[in-house]
Amino acid sequence: MTNSELIRSSAANLATRLAAKEISAVEVTQAHLDRIAAVDGALNAFLHINTDEALSVAADVDARRAHGEDLHELAGVPIAVKDLIVTIGQPTTAGSRILDGWHSPYDATVVRKLREARMPILGKTNLDEFAMGSSTEHSAFGPTRNPWDLDRIPGGSGGGSAAAVAAFEAPLALGTDTGGSIRQPGAVTGTVGVKPTYGAVSRYGAIAMASSLDQIGPVSRTVLDSALLQEVIGGHDPFDSTSLTDPSTGLVAAARLGNVSGMKIGIIRELHGEGYQAGVENRFNESLELLKQAGAEIVEVSCPNFQYALGAYYLIMPSEASSNLAKFDGVRFGLRTLPGDGPMTIERVMGATRAAGFGDEVKRRIILGTYALSAGYYDAYYGSAQKVRTLIQQDFNAAFSQTDVLISPTAPTTAFKLGEKLDDPLAMYLNDVATIPANLAGVPGLSLPGGLADEDGLPVGIQLLAPAREDARLYRVGAVLESLLEQSWGGPLLDQAPELAGAAAGLAGTKEAK
Repeated sequence: MTNSELIRSSAANLATRLAAKEISAVEVTQAHLDRIAAVDGALNAFLHINTDEALSVAADVDARRAHGEDLHELAGVPIAVKDLIVTIGQPTTAGSRILDGWHSPYDATVVRKLREARMPILGKTNLDEFAMGSSTEHSAFGPTRNPWDLDRIPGGSGGGSAAAVAAFEAPLALGTDTGGSIRQPGAVTGTVGVKPTYGAVSRYGAIAMASSLDQIGPVSRTVLDSALLQEVIGGHDPFDSTSLTDPSTGLVAAARLGNVSGMKIGIIRELHGEGYQAGVENRFNESLELLKQAGAEIVEVSCPNFQYALGAYYLIMPSEASSNLAKFDGVRFGLRTLPGDGPMTIERVMGATRAAGFGDEVKRRIILGTYALSAGYYDAYYGSAQKVRTLIQQDFNAAFSQTDVLISPTAPTTAFKLGEKLDDPLAMYLNDVATIPANLAGVPGLSLPGGLADEDGLPVGIQLLAPAREDARLYRVGAVLESLLEQSWGGPLLDQAPELAGAAAGLAGTKEAK
């Protein structure tokens, strides 16, 4: 296989060819490293590239396979990891100057599982600082660009992982999803992004933003690939107190089932229509028609409290974030900035460090969260938001009593231009209006490519939601819809993406060394 064929192959296809010894893990890993070297100067999807270790792991896989050792199905298939997830041997920055160059003394549970499966880790991907953003423009190390249009955002906060997969720099990646940070980047880059059931994948080793909302999940180019990856990283973890003892199983089998006949799929009345781009609505309606033709019953359901989800989220999330980020004080680890003059107290060191180390969006959310938790305001703001959260969970319960899965557009619009919404935080927050309810309720969500919008030719995402612990349903319906859509397009959506080589050469410029 040529390098172009290697990087464009799905993880499942690579795994099959690796097992058959038609290709080597070193060939596959080197092909992706070469692709990163060729185009990432323009994209800025990676903050650190893990060349030596990745090739060493790949060589070890080839040697073990040559000796007939029984290896994991994905052994030798390379992967990228969002730089919010700690790794031994590579820096973990969370996209922030306050952790610039910091090295973790331990691996996150999901990283340990990748190593046990012998999957070469290509490097760490860019993100909005501490995962706070919807565009990956809030990274302290510069924005990531969308491979479909280098003047547009790749979504956020995990735009680096989504862009890397969409640009064929990696077949798989890990992301984190607090309010849509895997699914929304998937929608605007034409990739598949999954937020598992809360607790189905360990959060141990993911730098916390909002502990009751954060969830690690897969980023890929196919539904089956995401199922394969979730089966690697999922399962109970005693190091995570919120880890489920009975997470969903049979994900890969569900993705290969290929049948939705007789299933009830619910359209959420509050998550489409007014406020959604016309091209997004058109592709959404086409997806519904395809599912109907495949034998699914389409019903409309109402989740009236979803209209309050955005407001509740932007009280709960900053409140938890302000607590979680208190550890970044300039004393224990990370950046330390000393005040210019006056007494050298801990309070003044902390103030100087945070002023220098945190970006504007992080400061904004810390201030909002601290205010919401302060004496006299807790019940009015944080307490009320938690009550709304319960109402949203009840809406989901009622909807799932009538349906097997729910469906909506993943995001109300396609990718907007870099800088377009930086001065309007409220407009930026609205990008997560369709994804936030799943995080508040802890249910799983999957976004898959739904086609290209009529207005701008950019990717549209279709979101599927299922009851807690029923992740397999998402993979079952998602794989069928993916197949039906690809038949209508004549192949994978990313085959229609523009080639990056020429544009990348022009934009590479003077990027920081990795």
